[in-house]
Amino acid sequence: MESDMSNVSRTGKEEINNATSQTTFGKSVESQAQIQNAQASPDAGGEMLNIYRLEPIAAPDDPRWDNSPGHGTVVVAARTAGDARIVAAARELDFMEVDAAPAEDVTTVNASAFRDDKLYTVIEIERNKRDVMRGILEGAIAVDTIRPVQSD
Repeated sequence: MESDMSNVSRTGKEEINNATSQTTFGKSVESQAQIQNAQASPDAGGEMLNIYRLEPIAAPDDPRWDNSPGHGTVVVAARTAGDARIVAAARELDFMEVDAAPAEDVTTVNASAFRDDKLYTVIEIERNKRDVMRGILEGAIAVDTIRPVQSD
């Protein structure tokens, strides 16, 4: 039995498996959008965006709401349905802004109800709009989704 913790094994005469893939990171529409956002000025516009409505679909007593509070229906301008989820989740408070810590990640944005397809659905309501900025168009997103670990 080998002492390393790798799950890579070699059988027969195949090439050595170094546990890497040919996946190219940063090529998805969402990844490219995040790169563009980081490089763009805040008043950059003229991009073709779609309008999406994010609606809660889980029952009010669904236990998933315990981990990710809902915000009701929200309308956003975004590049794709996935980007609409990212735009909405980005408006929520992140753990780094309060005295709280994430459970499994370096950010709490992945725990957003908007990112859970069992809690929210995304419906495209308009396509190819150039006169809107990427962001929230309608609806209110509360910032009290994270509770501090210590009270002041």
